[in-house]
Amino acid sequence: MVYVLALNPVALFRALPGSIAQGLIWGIMALGVYITFRLLDFADLTVDGSIATGAAVAVMLIRGGVSPVLVLPIAFLAGMLTGLVTGLLNTALGIPGILASILTQISLYSINLVILGKANQPVSVDNYPLVASLRYVTDGSTTSKLLFFGGLLLFLIVLVMVMYWFFGTETGQAIRATGCNPNMARAQGINTDFIKVLALMLSNGMVALCGAFYGQFQGAADVNMGRGAIVIGLAAVIIGEVVFGKFAAKRKYAFAFTLFSVIAGAVIYYMVYQFVLWLKMPSDYMKLFSAIVVAIFLAIPYLKEKNRMKKGVARK
Repeated sequence: MVYVLALNPVALFRALPGSIAQGLIWGIMALGVYITFRLLDFADLTVDGSIATGAAVAVMLIRGGVSPVLVLPIAFLAGMLTGLVTGLLNTALGIPGILASILTQISLYSINLVILGKANQPVSVDNYPLVASLRYVTDGSTTSKLLFFGGLLLFLIVLVMVMYWFFGTETGQAIRATGCNPNMARAQGINTDFIKVLALMLSNGMVALCGAFYGQFQGAADVNMGRGAIVIGLAAVIIGEVVFGKFAAKRKYAFAFTLFSVIAGAVIYYMVYQFVLWLKMPSDYMKLFSAIVVAIFLAIPYLKEKNRMKKGVARK
């Protein structure tokens, strides 16, 4: 009873806008993970390093006097370079995809440390006109909050529209074909090695773009900020598919709806995450919680299909 009375619903309500904003930002990263995990069928762990690279590049450029808006495409290009390395390790040197991405991820720790000059670097909204900041959500006026969320949502809508257009082009279709059946794709004259490298570059570019936003949002870049990022990305993708999968299949623009569902999955993840924190669960267990959430949502489609098959056999 004492535990229940200690929980303050008002505190949870006040924390939700920050969680939603964080979920929307990490939705960019989840879209990048969706490209490799679902479309390319490539287990890419570069994410844990490239998101920190994007944040490091953005924060150091802002501290050097570059516009917080201009650093976003620069961070995207930096992320594409990390994807290029993973892609070449896999296609040119024949290193298995998961090992190639681990090698890149490990090397990025040292590279990010060189970029930052030390383990972390701050960038305060008091000194720079950041495009994203937690202060806009927690301390800003109602107008400030509306402008922040409105601008972020508009950016995500444009991003999804660009992805929807790109994956409808010949190159985008080649990425999907390569992930679906690489042997058949090669038989159709598709250079699957080039396509893999391109997809990895686009994916990690988006992940680094998320890092550029997130570094500004939390007011600092840290070499360890990407640790476990792939788990969050997978959680967002799987949650989006499980919760909104049936709706996406029935719609005319199913692929666009799927992309939006991935972003919604990231938001749901962080809302649940905030709820668990509100329940005063030990913060040391949050990584375990993330792994359990991913495992549950990964298992749901399999268990549902297994149950459906059992019912079908029973009817026969």
